[in-house]
Amino acid sequence: MADRGGMQFVGGTRAAGLACCAIALLGIGAAAVGAQAPTRAPGRPGTTGVPGAPRPVPNGVLGGVPMTAEDSAIKQITSRLDFESYKTLIKGLAQFGDREQGTERNAKAVDWIESQLRGWGYTTERIKYDYVPRGGGAPEPREEVYATKVGSTVPGEMYIISGHMDGRGGGEAVNDDASGTALVMEIARVLASAEVKTARSVRFALWNNEETGLNGARAYVEQRAKLQGVEEPRGSGKYPEPKWLGMIQHDMMMWDHGNPVTWQQALDADVDIEFQLASAKSSESAQLALVLLNSNRLFATDYPAAMSNAMSNTDSSPFMDLVAAVSMRENRRLYETGRGANPHWHRATDLFVSYTDADFKLGFNAAQTTLGAIARLAEARVAAK
Repeated sequence: MADRGGMQFVGGTRAAGLACCAIALLGIGAAAVGAQAPTRAPGRPGTTGVPGAPRPVPNGVLGGVPMTAEDSAIKQITSRLDFESYKTLIKGLAQFGDREQGTERNAKAVDWIESQLRGWGYTTERIKYDYVPRGGGAPEPREEVYATKVGSTVPGEMYIISGHMDGRGGGEAVNDDASGTALVMEIARVLASAEVKTARSVRFALWNNEETGLNGARAYVEQRAKLQGVEEPRGSGKYPEPKWLGMIQHDMMMWDHGNPVTWQQALDADVDIEFQLASAKSSESAQLALVLLNSNRLFATDYPAAMSNAMSNTDSSPFMDLVAAVSMRENRRLYETGRGANPHWHRATDLFVSYTDADFKLGFNAAQTTLGAIARLAEARVAAK
């Protein structure tokens, strides 16, 4: 499928062919990204044509792809994701309303996120920065929290997965972006287990001030980019800012109802994986997107994934010229979300009760997709007992 934003790769046999073309054009070896050619029944995976009725999944995986021993090891980890836990985390964020930056409800939500991460055993840290309002005025202090799963053998290298915890619109900011924040937190919960080891480090970043111009993510890049790979103290084996290997942002994960908008998820609903073609790291970002695309085929249970090259307006943008960076969404930002595909966007109707399990499952499938990719890239394994 093509549009003015460039090529888009979609699920099914056609996706496999286009993905292989992309691999050839970029000079990416199939072994490097695990490219495979699954077949998929037409229509949206997860349905039989009857709203809400699940479709039998061939071979126990979405695309009917036979699993290797490595895939099965990763499946042990993605199977630890819990749909009800994901929904509970979204509801926990919703209790603070829209979490608009600069408000008491925003500050309380940052504290709540930090409390959850610490409860799972993480040591948390905060980025502190000054936000200058768009209309001018005195700088105002802001904070955002992050935590890290430290790699067991290569702690000095790291993947970042993130979402923005602030919102706007006067509702509960459930989709934008409790859905992405909870996704990152649910993955953090799974990887917090002492049984799960990662060779490389994984950082969970929950940005603030996305809605005002990506200020929180920009502050992180400004403060931390030059610290990458520096061992501190020297000889300690500790790296406060490991070298960035890739960054995956999650922003609005649950609503793919078509445009004109329908009352239920569209039959071709999918997880959108975007990279920015006009970035210094576009080739590396495309490779990362392909890893996510193939992870979806193996580990997602209900929805396929699509890939396109017009990433914009989200917290991965400050990273895209420095490291492989992608954005995961419910729709392409420029061509669907930006053209009215989500009626709850920045509205008071962005409430927990506005969504059904079919919507929540789209976000949950994105979590399966991301965790499968991160587990492969960071070499995560469940330790033998």
